[in-house]
Amino acid sequence: MIEETLPVGPFQQNCRILACPVTGDAVVVDPGADASEIVARLVKIKTPNGKSLNVKMLLHTHAHLDHVGATRALKEMLQPGCQPVIALHEGDQQIYEQLASQSRMFGLNYGEPLPVDRFLKDGESFTVGILEFKVIHTPGHSPGGVCFHVVEKSEAGTSVAELLLSGDTLFQGSIGRTDLMGGNHAQLIGSIKSRLLPLNGGLRVCSGHGPDTTIGEEREENPFLR
Repeated sequence: MIEETLPVGPFQQNCRILACPVTGDAVVVDPGADASEIVARLVKIKTPNGKSLNVKMLLHTHAHLDHVGATRALKEMLQPGCQPVIALHEGDQQIYEQLASQSRMFGLNYGEPLPVDRFLKDGESFTVGILEFKVIHTPGHSPGGVCFHVVEKSEAGTSVAELLLSGDTLFQGSIGRTDLMGGNHAQLIGSIKSRLLPLNGGLRVCSGHGPDTTIGEEREENPFLR
Protein backbone atom coordinates (compact mmCIF):
# COMPACT_ATOMS: atom_id res chain seq x y z
CA MET A 1 0.00 0.00 0.00
CA ILE A 2 1.30 3.42 -0.92
CA GLU A 3 0.56 5.78 1.94
CA GLU A 4 1.39 9.46 2.37
CA THR A 5 0.28 11.88 5.10
CA LEU A 6 0.23 15.67 4.71
CA PRO A 7 -0.70 17.85 7.71
CA VAL A 8 -2.53 20.70 5.98
CA GLY A 9 -3.99 24.08 6.80
CA PRO A 10 -4.14 26.07 10.03
CA PHE A 11 -5.63 23.10 11.90
CA GLN A 12 -2.82 20.75 10.75
CA GLN A 13 -5.33 18.15 9.65
CA ASN A 14 -3.90 14.87 8.41
CA CYS A 15 -4.77 14.60 4.73
CA ARG A 16 -3.99 11.05 3.57
CA ILE A 17 -3.09 9.70 0.14
CA LEU A 18 -3.61 5.96 -0.25
CA ALA A 19 -2.81 4.19 -3.50
CA CYS A 20 -2.70 0.72 -4.98
CA PRO A 21 0.95 -0.23 -5.61
CA VAL A 22 -0.05 -2.27 -8.65
CA THR A 23 -2.48 -0.07 -10.60
CA GLY A 24 -1.68 3.40 -9.22
CA ASP A 25 -5.37 4.01 -8.52
CA ALA A 26 -5.60 6.29 -5.49
CA VAL A 27 -7.83 8.11 -3.05
CA VAL A 28 -7.27 11.35 -1.18
CA VAL A 29 -8.86 11.32 2.26
CA ASP A 30 -9.94 14.58 3.90
CA PRO A 31 -8.34 17.23 1.66
CA GLY A 32 -8.88 20.03 4.14
CA ALA A 33 -6.54 22.71 2.76
CA ASP A 34 -3.46 23.35 0.63
CA ALA A 35 -4.74 21.81 -2.62
CA SER A 36 -1.61 22.77 -4.56
CA GLU A 37 0.62 20.96 -2.05
CA ILE A 38 -1.55 17.86 -2.29
CA VAL A 39 -1.35 17.91 -6.08
CA ALA A 40 2.42 18.38 -5.96
CA ARG A 41 2.75 15.35 -3.71
CA LEU A 42 0.47 13.28 -5.93
CA VAL A 43 2.58 14.10 -8.97
CA LYS A 44 5.78 12.95 -7.25
CA ILE A 45 4.47 9.56 -6.14
CA LYS A 46 5.07 6.58 -8.41
CA THR A 47 4.20 2.93 -7.98
CA PRO A 48 7.03 0.37 -7.76
CA ASN A 49 6.44 -0.36 -11.46
CA GLY A 50 6.73 3.31 -12.36
CA LYS A 51 3.07 4.25 -12.80
CA SER A 52 1.73 7.68 -11.87
CA LEU A 53 -1.23 7.92 -9.55
CA ASN A 54 -4.78 8.17 -10.84
CA VAL A 55 -7.04 9.68 -8.17
CA LYS A 56 -10.38 7.89 -8.22
CA MET A 57 -12.06 9.34 -5.11
CA LEU A 58 -11.93 12.22 -2.67
CA LEU A 59 -13.09 10.54 0.53
CA HIS A 60 -14.27 12.39 3.61
CA THR A 61 -14.57 11.13 7.16
CA HIS A 62 -16.88 14.08 7.86
CA ALA A 63 -17.68 17.56 6.60
CA HIS A 64 -16.11 20.03 9.05
CA LEU A 65 -14.18 22.70 7.18
CA ASP A 66 -10.71 21.39 8.03
CA HIS A 67 -11.57 18.12 6.26
CA VAL A 68 -13.34 19.46 3.15
CA GLY A 69 -11.88 22.93 2.63
CA ALA A 70 -9.71 22.02 -0.38
CA THR A 71 -12.03 19.47 -1.97
CA ARG A 72 -13.31 21.78 -4.69
CA ALA A 73 -9.90 23.19 -5.56
CA LEU A 74 -8.32 19.75 -5.60
CA LYS A 75 -10.93 18.25 -7.92
CA GLU A 76 -10.70 21.22 -10.27
CA MET A 77 -6.88 21.10 -10.29
CA LEU A 78 -6.88 17.37 -11.08
CA GLN A 79 -9.18 17.73 -14.07
CA PRO A 80 -9.16 16.83 -16.94
CA GLY A 81 -6.63 14.07 -16.25
CA CYS A 82 -8.68 12.68 -13.35
CA GLN A 83 -12.36 12.75 -12.55
CA PRO A 84 -12.34 11.91 -8.83
CA VAL A 85 -15.64 11.18 -7.12
CA ILE A 86 -16.46 13.34 -4.07
CA ALA A 87 -17.74 10.91 -1.42
CA LEU A 88 -19.34 11.72 1.94
CA HIS A 89 -21.94 10.24 4.29
CA GLU A 90 -25.34 11.83 3.71
CA GLY A 91 -25.66 12.67 7.40
CA ASP A 92 -23.11 15.44 6.90
CA GLN A 93 -24.53 16.91 3.71
CA GLN A 94 -25.95 19.96 5.48
CA ILE A 95 -22.64 20.68 7.20
CA TYR A 96 -20.81 20.23 3.89
CA GLU A 97 -23.10 22.69 2.14
CA GLN A 98 -22.39 25.26 4.89
CA LEU A 99 -18.65 25.32 4.22
CA ALA A 100 -18.61 29.06 3.51
CA SER A 101 -20.36 29.94 6.77
CA GLN A 102 -18.20 27.45 8.67
CA SER A 103 -15.08 29.15 7.39
CA ARG A 104 -16.27 32.63 8.36
CA MET A 105 -16.64 31.44 11.97
CA PHE A 106 -12.87 30.87 12.02
CA GLY A 107 -11.89 33.97 10.07
CA LEU A 108 -11.29 32.03 6.85
CA ASN A 109 -12.75 32.48 3.38
CA TYR A 110 -13.74 29.24 1.67
CA GLY A 111 -16.12 29.31 -1.27
CA GLU A 112 -19.12 27.13 -1.99
CA PRO A 113 -18.37 23.40 -2.32
CA LEU A 114 -18.97 21.22 -5.34
CA PRO A 115 -21.90 18.77 -5.15
CA VAL A 116 -21.31 15.40 -3.52
CA ASP A 117 -21.05 12.71 -6.21
CA ARG A 118 -21.60 9.69 -3.97
CA PHE A 119 -23.14 9.26 -0.55
CA LEU A 120 -21.42 6.63 1.54
CA LYS A 121 -23.45 4.08 3.49
CA ASP A 122 -22.61 2.23 6.69
CA GLY A 123 -21.19 -1.20 5.98
CA GLU A 124 -20.60 -0.70 2.27
CA SER A 125 -17.33 -1.83 0.75
CA PHE A 126 -15.51 -0.75 -2.39
CA THR A 127 -12.14 -1.43 -3.96
CA VAL A 128 -9.41 0.80 -5.33
CA GLY A 129 -6.98 -1.50 -7.07
CA ILE A 130 -6.02 -4.12 -4.49
CA LEU A 131 -7.15 -1.93 -1.59
CA GLU A 132 -10.51 -2.73 0.00
CA PHE A 133 -12.35 0.00 1.91
CA LYS A 134 -15.17 -0.63 4.37
CA VAL A 135 -17.30 2.27 5.64
CA ILE A 136 -18.03 2.34 9.39
CA HIS A 137 -20.57 4.98 10.43
CA THR A 138 -19.46 6.53 13.74
CA PRO A 139 -21.72 9.52 14.47
CA GLY A 140 -21.02 11.78 17.41
CA HIS A 141 -18.33 14.18 16.29
CA SER A 142 -20.75 14.91 13.47
CA PRO A 143 -23.95 13.16 12.33
CA GLY A 144 -22.35 11.65 9.23
CA GLY A 145 -18.93 10.88 10.64
CA VAL A 146 -17.39 7.69 9.28
CA CYS A 147 -14.21 5.68 9.61
CA PHE A 148 -12.61 3.69 6.80
CA HIS A 149 -11.19 0.22 7.46
CA VAL A 150 -8.66 -0.29 4.68
CA VAL A 151 -7.18 -3.68 3.81
CA GLU A 152 -4.53 -4.42 1.20
CA LYS A 153 -5.00 -7.82 -0.41
CA SER A 154 -2.33 -10.03 -1.96
CA GLU A 155 -2.76 -11.72 -5.32
CA ALA A 156 -3.97 -14.78 -3.39
CA GLY A 157 -6.61 -12.68 -1.68
CA THR A 158 -5.05 -12.67 1.78
CA SER A 159 -4.61 -9.54 3.86
CA VAL A 160 -1.08 -8.12 3.82
CA ALA A 161 -1.69 -4.74 5.48
CA GLU A 162 -4.55 -2.88 7.10
CA LEU A 163 -5.32 0.37 8.84
CA LEU A 164 -8.26 2.39 10.16
CA LEU A 165 -8.78 5.98 9.07
CA SER A 166 -10.63 7.36 12.08
CA GLY A 167 -11.02 11.01 11.12
CA ASP A 168 -11.92 13.00 14.23
CA THR A 169 -13.74 10.13 15.91
CA LEU A 170 -10.76 8.68 17.78
CA PHE A 171 -7.32 10.10 18.58
CA GLN A 172 -4.31 8.91 20.50
CA GLY A 173 -5.45 9.28 24.12
CA SER A 174 -8.49 11.35 23.18
CA ILE A 175 -11.71 11.56 21.20
CA GLY A 176 -13.28 14.06 18.84
CA ARG A 177 -14.78 17.22 20.27
CA THR A 178 -18.56 17.39 20.36
CA ASP A 179 -19.18 21.12 20.79
CA LEU A 180 -19.12 21.75 17.04
CA MET A 181 -21.96 21.58 14.52
CA GLY A 182 -23.83 18.29 14.89
CA GLY A 183 -21.81 16.96 17.83
CA ASN A 184 -23.20 14.58 20.48
CA HIS A 185 -20.88 13.30 23.23
CA ALA A 186 -22.91 10.29 24.33
CA GLN A 187 -23.38 9.23 20.72
CA LEU A 188 -19.65 9.54 20.00
CA ILE A 189 -18.70 7.38 23.00
CA GLY A 190 -21.27 4.82 21.92
CA SER A 191 -19.94 4.79 18.37
CA ILE A 192 -16.36 4.22 19.48
CA LYS A 193 -17.21 1.51 21.99
CA SER A 194 -19.59 -0.39 19.74
CA ARG A 195 -18.00 0.08 16.29
CA LEU A 196 -14.26 0.57 16.83
CA LEU A 197 -13.05 -1.01 20.07
CA PRO A 198 -14.19 -4.52 19.05
CA LEU A 199 -11.77 -4.40 16.10
CA ASN A 200 -8.38 -6.13 16.17
CA GLY A 201 -6.24 -4.65 18.95
CA GLY A 202 -3.20 -4.39 16.69
CA LEU A 203 -5.05 -2.40 14.06
CA ARG A 204 -3.26 0.88 13.34
CA VAL A 205 -5.49 3.92 13.79
CA CYS A 206 -4.69 6.92 11.58
CA SER A 207 -6.44 9.92 13.08
CA GLY A 208 -7.48 13.19 11.54
CA HIS A 209 -5.01 15.10 13.71
CA GLY A 210 -1.87 14.06 15.53
CA PRO A 211 0.00 10.74 15.66
CA ASP A 212 -1.16 7.23 14.85
CA THR A 213 -2.22 4.83 17.57
CA THR A 214 -3.76 1.34 17.77
CA ILE A 215 -7.14 0.00 18.78
CA GLY A 216 -5.55 -1.96 21.61
CA GLU A 217 -3.76 1.07 23.01
CA GLU A 218 -6.94 3.14 23.05
CA ARG A 219 -8.99 0.27 24.46
CA GLU A 220 -6.61 0.01 27.41
CA GLU A 221 -5.40 3.56 28.00
CA ASN A 222 -7.80 6.16 26.57
CA PRO A 223 -9.24 7.99 29.61
CA PHE A 224 -12.40 9.00 27.75
CA LEU A 225 -13.39 5.38 27.14
CA ARG A 226 -13.30 4.00 30.68
